[in-house]
Amino acid sequence: MNTDARFSVIAAARSHDPFEFLGWHAEGDGHVVRAFDPHALELEILGVGPMEKTDPRGLFEWRGGLAPELPYRLRADYGRGRNEWFDPYCFPPTLSERDLYLFNEGKLLQAYRVLGAQPLQINGVDGVRFALWAPNAERVSVVGDFNLWDGRLHAMRSRGNSGVWELFIPGLTAGTLYKYEIRQHSGHLLLKTDPYARWFERRPGTAARVPTASAYAWHDSAWMQARARWDWQHGPVSIYEVHAGAWRRHPDGRFYTYAELAEHLIPYVLDLGYTHIELLPVTEHPLDESWGYQTSGYFAPTSRYGRPDDLKAFIDRCHEAGIGVILDWVPAHFPQDAWALARFDGTALYEHEDPRQGYHQDWGTHIFNYGRSEVKSFLLSSADYWLDEFHADGLRVDAVASMLYLDYSRKDGEWLPNKYGGRENLEAIDFLRELNIMVHGRFPGALTFAEESTAWPMVSRPAHLGGLGFSIKWNMGWMNDTLRYMQHDPVHRRWHHNLLTFGQLYAYTENFLLPFSHDEVVHGKGSMLSKMPGDAWQKFANLRLLYTYQMTTPGKKLNFMGNEFAQGREWQSGWELDWGQCGIDWHAGIKRLVGDLNRLYRNEAALHDLDFDPAGFQWLDCNDAEQSILAYIRRDRAGGFVVVLLNFTPVLRTGFRTGVPQGGRYMEIFNSDAQRYCGSNQRNAADLEAEPTAWMGQDWSVSVTLPPLASIVLAPQR
Repeated sequence: MNTDARFSVIAAARSHDPFEFLGWHAEGDGHVVRAFDPHALELEILGVGPMEKTDPRGLFEWRGGLAPELPYRLRADYGRGRNEWFDPYCFPPTLSERDLYLFNEGKLLQAYRVLGAQPLQINGVDGVRFALWAPNAERVSVVGDFNLWDGRLHAMRSRGNSGVWELFIPGLTAGTLYKYEIRQHSGHLLLKTDPYARWFERRPGTAARVPTASAYAWHDSAWMQARARWDWQHGPVSIYEVHAGAWRRHPDGRFYTYAELAEHLIPYVLDLGYTHIELLPVTEHPLDESWGYQTSGYFAPTSRYGRPDDLKAFIDRCHEAGIGVILDWVPAHFPQDAWALARFDGTALYEHEDPRQGYHQDWGTHIFNYGRSEVKSFLLSSADYWLDEFHADGLRVDAVASMLYLDYSRKDGEWLPNKYGGRENLEAIDFLRELNIMVHGRFPGALTFAEESTAWPMVSRPAHLGGLGFSIKWNMGWMNDTLRYMQHDPVHRRWHHNLLTFGQLYAYTENFLLPFSHDEVVHGKGSMLSKMPGDAWQKFANLRLLYTYQMTTPGKKLNFMGNEFAQGREWQSGWELDWGQCGIDWHAGIKRLVGDLNRLYRNEAALHDLDFDPAGFQWLDCNDAEQSILAYIRRDRAGGFVVVLLNFTPVLRTGFRTGVPQGGRYMEIFNSDAQRYCGSNQRNAADLEAEPTAWMGQDWSVSVTLPPLASIVLAPQR
């Protein structure tokens, strides 16, 4: 191909390897330097001499016997000003063949250190290396303010069969906005943001920013070392679920920053006794109303609340305060936005081509193609990023059920079976196992939580035993049954008693967490308080009883923000919680109860030590449907125990006899009806003497007062 033809490909912005023509080349006995700038009137190589404009479309050439010293600088005259820069086309490629191979194999677990925008120095020159996977593109360019968003400039080179494109642009600095212009073979142009971007401009803008080299110095080494040794299966886990943009806001509606959240949220959580904060997705997303569940930036903390280092500082301060941080993470689907992942290079790259596999009907989103190795590298690297770079203590994986089943929320004919004719998504299963193996292998003490609502077996069992490998599974069955029961008027509860007792039949098949999450207080479901039947007194008493039941039943715990003070209205993400209600007695009583329950749960080993072991739970009476009463024992490995009694009717039960495991004196260590919580204050004496009267299968028993719509917890005197 002659020079004119080769340049025509450059001028038309169709070249897959502009380095073939541009930059420095040996030619015959001499050397040639070519540069393309359609906006320049004149161009020169600094220290060498002017370049000749050999094509009116913007081709400049210099020829000489001696090669210019690399790297060389160019100076352009635009008539209204001049500019100088190092020629990007005189720098060698830097992506290693090993990294490209691992990426294509789905084994590059830190792809964010390779792809995307990487500030680095080459041959003594500072700049940014851009790398992008777009295997079906004809040409890819980096565009931004620095080149007037002109895709003819800064075209990238293809790295062959890897499907990756690469270009080092000297002189770019942190914060520079950029995107990729992708030309399809049809000639159609796409303008896409960087899938591996680590920093974005504020919405509604969608451009990525060149990241800063993080200068954050962590102070949590003691926490991380302790976490690695943490026996989480036998420890207390009580999680406060938070939407960062709607916990608190400034009077003018502005979001709290990560720094402001650290200042206000951490002491609040400490005061209430939670062990962890779980943040609804803080991965970058364009739409506030998605709450972060339609993610477009899988490697970028949302800029709504600050810069990436600000999130690191928030997590660091949580760790210094003894609070773990779990991040909600969404590998199940991604939005259709034309500027993001959808049909990224003009083809179904991250998703499936066939909508029966690649389109999620419920959410109007695309489903990842988990069988594609490069997609696997992308998602595994995203998980690694949050755990490694941000010291997150766990990932809550959203919508796992939608990943596991090919026919999830689909009718016959709307889905494609797997190669065996089944409904299981075999590629997603393999991905989830690889995810959990990676997390537990690389990040000791970090947890993975599956939001999974079906009877899929062994979700929280190790992958090498055939499980999915998650640490913990959300117990959606327990949550749904319990809320259904509580919504019945107490006079009818006797007919639904099995809703409370059925869960023990499967309670130890998984490592379960008991959630009252954001999903239970949105979309017309009302608040936790509004779900409770009866008049105002009964509503608050029912809620106190419900929270006590949750905190004394086997399983780790989670509550969404606002639940802790019984917010009256359904949650809305557009404004902050109704903090004024904390000054109202009944709401303040719920808040005090939640704090005391968290401390009781943490301090009484019997309430957390054997959460996942049937040895930690024993029914005293699960059949008293007539009185709507539950009675059970919680135990720990050291032989300690507590007795829990719950009265789900508004009837005061005096002289109620309950079996106890041993003789001696007992004390009431918790009563949800206490005056402190704005209850009716039906309390038991400080000393309760057990009698040698067999009851409920025990050799000993004690007579107590069981308050209306309330629970008491008894422990032997110590």
